Amino acid sequence: MIMITHYYCYIIIYPDLQQLKKEHFMKTNNELPVYLFHQGTNYYSYKLLGSHILDEGTVFRVWAPHAKSIHVVGDFNQWKKKPAYAMKKVNSQIWELFIPSIQSGELYKYLITTKEGKDLFKSDPYAFSSQTETETASIVYDGNTYKWRDSNWQEYKKTVNLHELPINIYELSLTSWKRKEDGSLYTYAEIAESLIAHVKSHGFTHIELMPVMEHPYDGSWGYQVTGYYAPTKRLGEPDELKHLIDECHANGIGVILDWVPAHFPKDAQGLYMFDGSCLYEYQEPWLRENKGWGTHKFDYGKTEVQSFLISNAIFWIEEYHADGLRVDAVSSMLYLDYDKKEGEWSPNIYGGNENLEAIAFLKKLNETVFKLHSDTMMIAEESTAWSMVTKPVYLGGLGFNFKWNMGWMNDILEYMETDPFFRKYKHKNITFSLHYAFSENFILPLSHDEVVHGKKSILDKMPGSYEEKFANVRVLLGFMMAHPGKKLNFMGYEIGQFTEWDYNKEVEWFMLNYEYHKKLNIYIKVLNEFYLSNSELWEIDYSWDGFRWISSDDYEQNIIAFKRINKKREELIAVINFSPVERLNYKIGADEGNYTEVFNSDALEFGGTGSGNTGVITSSKGQIHGYDSHISLTVPPLSIILLKKDKVCNKNKTGGRIYEIS
Repeated sequence: MIMITHYYCYIIIYPDLQQLKKEHFMKTNNELPVYLFHQGTNYYSYKLLGSHILDEGTVFRVWAPHAKSIHVVGDFNQWKKKPAYAMKKVNSQIWELFIPSIQSGELYKYLITTKEGKDLFKSDPYAFSSQTETETASIVYDGNTYKWRDSNWQEYKKTVNLHELPINIYELSLTSWKRKEDGSLYTYAEIAESLIAHVKSHGFTHIELMPVMEHPYDGSWGYQVTGYYAPTKRLGEPDELKHLIDECHANGIGVILDWVPAHFPKDAQGLYMFDGSCLYEYQEPWLRENKGWGTHKFDYGKTEVQSFLISNAIFWIEEYHADGLRVDAVSSMLYLDYDKKEGEWSPNIYGGNENLEAIAFLKKLNETVFKLHSDTMMIAEESTAWSMVTKPVYLGGLGFNFKWNMGWMNDILEYMETDPFFRKYKHKNITFSLHYAFSENFILPLSHDEVVHGKKSILDKMPGSYEEKFANVRVLLGFMMAHPGKKLNFMGYEIGQFTEWDYNKEVEWFMLNYEYHKKLNIYIKVLNEFYLSNSELWEIDYSWDGFRWISSDDYEQNIIAFKRINKKREELIAVINFSPVERLNYKIGADEGNYTEVFNSDALEFGGTGSGNTGVITSSKGQIHGYDSHISLTVPPLSIILLKKDKVCNKNKTGGRIYEIS
């Protein structure tokens, strides 16, 4: 099998694992995989390090340059140091041991004796399976037994342009989406059928799984990883996760995995001070400490760490067929002064606050991923105004192809939480995002972070009466769908969950027994289907060619109007009323012709008032908004209406403003 292990030059052919006999590395310590690992360019280092099953046993390899000695321990030797289980050095940094008869399922750890004589029981950083929570041993696992059935999906991905497709992501935690009656967890395989049915029936194109990598603490939601190559045992065996992803692909659903290369926890069995030294983390205390999360930062300048992390990204893409990685906490990587006070950090060689090593790593990561898998979604959770996050590396960018629009999320939620009487004073919250909407390839998120820690659920954030809360949610989600950018929503929003997300409980599905919650669920299904069926809303998401303002400055009535446009120059007109007041005879500029209301969030079936426009809407002469003609509308309270023009009367389009910021 040919594997590219450097993003511009090296090509390495790995031998079959059965050829890696007990003596193999003892005799050839200049093997190219070892060399490239130390160079930071072995992007398949998980095929070199860790435990690998052979016909006659298992070979173990671990990077621990500062260890005095290392023993492989497990049930097979009563978890004790024994001479027969002492590892030998392949070179000055990598240790190896072949143990006959060890096969899949065997528990093990590395007993590392430091130069100071301290014994550390460490899990294997490259383990393909691991115990979970209170039990922390690594597990010998054969990861080559699963037979994938998604070749059609993989071929399909090569034929499409992600940026010109509808992308509507359902973010979820597998441990708290749905639970058994006794509160126990479903396995990856057990949850597959119901999850896929839910996702398909609601019109989502992708799921995004909060971290499924092994982690010791439930309360970290998976973001404090100890087993980077091991799916959490809480939810079953690794092959069960492969089955879930395979089934998603069979049903046309993409799978994005949350990935955490920014930091790792200080649990004794993990990467923390792995061989008694700062091996995976920075040496300098101020640089390695992430005080806010109580974790350590990776040393991105260390070449072996680069091999470890980039290999891990490739691992989830190739071995688990992940369609994308959402890269967590990118901002914490980019800035030396992230979460630090004055005097707690030191500038880079140019006097700035940028972490030059982390920047170089991210560029290297993305270049490598796209060289190997150009159809992958690499999504940055980057919460600052760092420029060119989604621009190619050769143009000076970080090389991601998507970025969460955290600014839009914060602005729109602040606006929606405001009493409509006062929204006019925050009008820029709904217009400002269009000022920079095409500067990056954005995904609009309403994520898990916004429904925890006292922030309230999406529904409970909304002001007004019980009915108005639902109307506000409908207009929020309608605006989200009409706004340029791909979409992401967190589980529970689709049923109007009132309480915050609790990682120890399932979504409050019983809410569907109540009328307004049921109607909100219907609304979201219809809205998502409308989004999928109308290319005006997604085909040109990242250019002004796909958007045109009609009216952006009617702050007194809390109304905005704009067009979304597809490649055929077909248009949808969006008119959005963020006030609880119905607007009669509301005029907007429009091309001459006939129009039809094709979507209305205030429909009775959604729990609305039933206000809106029936029949044909014919334009009239009279200049407004830069047009020579206009249409007169009934704009329902707290609503979005979408209009299409009769194609027969489609004349040369004039007027409108490319953009206007209020």
